Amino acid sequence: MLQLYPEIKPYATHRLEVGGGHTLYVEESGNPEGLPVVFVHGGPGAGCDPKNRCFFDPEAYRIILFDQRGAGRSTPHAGLTENTSDALVADMEVIREHLGVDRWLLFGGSWGSTLSLLYAQAHTERVIGMILRGIFLARQRDIHWLYQEGASRLFPDYWEDYLRPVPAAQRDVLVSAYYDLLTGDNELARMAAAKAWSGWEAHCATLRPNLEVYEHLVDPHVALALARIEAHFFVNDCFIRENQIIEEAGVLAGVPGVIVHGRYDAVCPLDNAFALHQAWPESELHIIRDAGHVASEPGTTDALIRATRRMAQRFRPQPEPA
Repeated sequence: MLQLYPEIKPYATHRLEVGGGHTLYVEESGNPEGLPVVFVHGGPGAGCDPKNRCFFDPEAYRIILFDQRGAGRSTPHAGLTENTSDALVADMEVIREHLGVDRWLLFGGSWGSTLSLLYAQAHTERVIGMILRGIFLARQRDIHWLYQEGASRLFPDYWEDYLRPVPAAQRDVLVSAYYDLLTGDNELARMAAAKAWSGWEAHCATLRPNLEVYEHLVDPHVALALARIEAHFFVNDCFIRENQIIEEAGVLAGVPGVIVHGRYDAVCPLDNAFALHQAWPESELHIIRDAGHVASEPGTTDALIRATRRMAQRFRPQPEPA
């Protein structure tokens, strides 16, 4: 199986003001003359980490990472003001124009697949292709599955930990209850809720227990941004119409794509990927038989790197003859 490329460091970093008091962290690594690819992280609110650069051949790709509003190294940390799907799509255009990129490849997983699809539907002419993993269509049933009822029946022991911060009388609408806790004035209650929310996601995210994934997501800095921003988006239906992504999939005609999804994904069930594949004829669907949700599971990593290699062979700019 293919494994991640060796870790590399950025050759440039940027701080971009995008309105609403938000400043984004943006970095570039790899080959400045390579095929531009933007890594669109999950959550929303999860932020990027150095391993995200390693899905791409650094000689073939100009690798662009950015932390979305409120996430990672962007500021203000966990900020919710003017943090919407439309704003994040607009931010990607600001980044593209600032970096002088004409067209780029989109690489996104989980919420990153959602945002990539929303961007591609709004700016199709700027998209070379997409590599998407762990598809999240942001429908009501997709949110309900993980945060109200569904995954709870697969992980009833971990579900008890998720329920604990919420008073029994408020458990009929758990996303709203968590939103109130995560935006309240009680700092201890906010952090307890953030760790419980993020810990629940971590337990559901992998086919086999993975301490590294769990410890990363319950890190206080990561957990607070992840839980606050996710609850903010989910209580607002991700700021899109119900089933919007599938209804507008027709605009993706001519955009090639690779969809990679774990068969045992308990965070975003496989029907998300199947529905997208059916609505997007130019896509190819790879179901990983022994994987859950995260990109670090071996079969998923292998499929993603194979996809980046193929995209580079197909679209990488060729040097002009001497």
